[in-house]
Amino acid sequence: MSIKKKIASILFGQKPEETEKEPPRPQVEQPEQEPSESTAFAQEDPSLIKLPGEHPLYQLYNQRRKEQGWLPTPRLCMDEDGTLPEELIRREKGRLESTLKNACNFRLRSAKSNGNKKKKEKKGEEEAEKETKSTGLDAFPWFFVSSDKLYAWVLVLPPTEQGKELSRNILLQAMEDQNITYGVDQRLVDRLSHDEARYFNLFLIAKGKPAFDGRNGNIVDYFPRVIERVLEVNEFDQVDYTALNLIHNVKEGQEICRLIRPTEGEPGRTVLDQEIPAKSGKSVPLPKGRNTELSEDEDALLASVAGHVEFTGRSFQVKPVLDIDGDVDFSTGNIKFLGDVNIKGDVLTGFTVRAMGSIWVGGVIEAGSTVEAGGDLTVVKGILGDGTTTVRAQRCIFSKYIENATIYVRENLQTDAIINGSVYCDGEVLVRSGRGTIMGGRVWAAQKVSATAVGSKSECRTGITLGGLPCTNFERELVRRELKELEMELEKLECQLDSPVKASLISKVHVKLNAAELRLQQLEEDLVDSQEELEDREEGRLECSVAYAGTEITIEDETIRLRHEERQCVAKMVCGEIMVM
Repeated sequence: MSIKKKIASILFGQKPEETEKEPPRPQVEQPEQEPSESTAFAQEDPSLIKLPGEHPLYQLYNQRRKEQGWLPTPRLCMDEDGTLPEELIRREKGRLESTLKNACNFRLRSAKSNGNKKKKEKKGEEEAEKETKSTGLDAFPWFFVSSDKLYAWVLVLPPTEQGKELSRNILLQAMEDQNITYGVDQRLVDRLSHDEARYFNLFLIAKGKPAFDGRNGNIVDYFPRVIERVLEVNEFDQVDYTALNLIHNVKEGQEICRLIRPTEGEPGRTVLDQEIPAKSGKSVPLPKGRNTELSEDEDALLASVAGHVEFTGRSFQVKPVLDIDGDVDFSTGNIKFLGDVNIKGDVLTGFTVRAMGSIWVGGVIEAGSTVEAGGDLTVVKGILGDGTTTVRAQRCIFSKYIENATIYVRENLQTDAIINGSVYCDGEVLVRSGRGTIMGGRVWAAQKVSATAVGSKSECRTGITLGGLPCTNFERELVRRELKELEMELEKLECQLDSPVKASLISKVHVKLNAAELRLQQLEEDLVDSQEELEDREEGRLECSVAYAGTEITIEDETIRLRHEERQCVAKMVCGEIMVM
């Protein structure tokens, strides 16, 4: 550039022909101030849509700016109030951007086509001036409806040339054409008709009413369905055998559980004034079992008798409870009861207690007695036998100690000491509290034996056998032995002379035989059902703080005898051999 041109440009500005030759590229107005914390936060707003500089919306914006002068910067925010679900914004954001681009491109093509049409027609200046005044595109409200049709947004594109500015009637007519008639923000409609920021900004103009499905019915239980049958050991390695709380007493007419009825669904409405159906909640039945009844309004389950409430299978049942204030002795005789039995005293020598439910003994089970529980057995003071004492439980046994007794337990056994006992357990044997000693006798356990000390310094013969289902297998052998004895008895009776006494005895033996066969069949089925579980389960293991010399450990068909004292050891099967680690 020559010196004359430089001086001329400084004094008079750039020449018109140069301006026409290289017009400045229109750009979106940007704020010159540094971004504040609020601005930075807005930029991170997930509902804010950021368009590239070459987006057709900015082309329309620059055209309008060139015609009108200053305009607010376009702002496309889907959720100004921060009330919309984030999932909705993430789902609809991409659809909105794509649809908006297509709408803006169509607007640009329409405006360009309108301008080209004027240039092609050669008319006089007066006619051309009249056409220019009468041509142009009116303001165009563009609507975006969410895929669930619950929300509608509007972005108004300004008129071109002599087109009509946005008015309330134009906006309402456009909404009617798009069938957006429900949940319309009327205040926003009134404001957009005169607001200077009505163009190039995104507004949430209509909200539908979402449907709300009804809540399913549920049951509020006043008694536990699952009871944790594990006694906690305190910091002194002691267990409170009175605090197990296996028996939950209930009075006649007392509520066991209550039904919370389902609620009806509340239908919704789309912005297109279409109903959104709602589902009603599903009802659930009350778990009614034996000795229970429904209340008059059928909203509660009541105990029809006083007893012990227990959840069995899929229902609550109330089992009768037999309370014995003292000992089981000559004043009570042998006890056979269909429910639970609570004995505050001892079970004295020679007496038998059998119950279909659980048994709680506040004292001692003495020598020569027999106790059989269809549920759990808790003995607060312990089992003091003489080698003939037999104790059975179909679930768990908790006892202060076990001495000179034979124990059969289908689940777990927890005690402070086992001395010269024979224990058959299909679960775990835990002897960690108190003395935590297993000394003498033999313990057969399916899963694990955990004790503080096993054996004694005098090398008292103590055996630990792991694996299988010891209790079930032993009971099966006992039933088989009983069947043989009954068959032999039946053969002897058939050899006798016919008489009414003979017929009566044969009939009784047949009854016993049928009962024994049914028990044997049930045990066989239990073993078959447990076979897959046994295959998947890890082999049994012995865990103890000290195992004295002379202790025998058997796993499967392998047996070892400890020659030395072992401390903090674990014995288990490794590659077909018993390893003590």
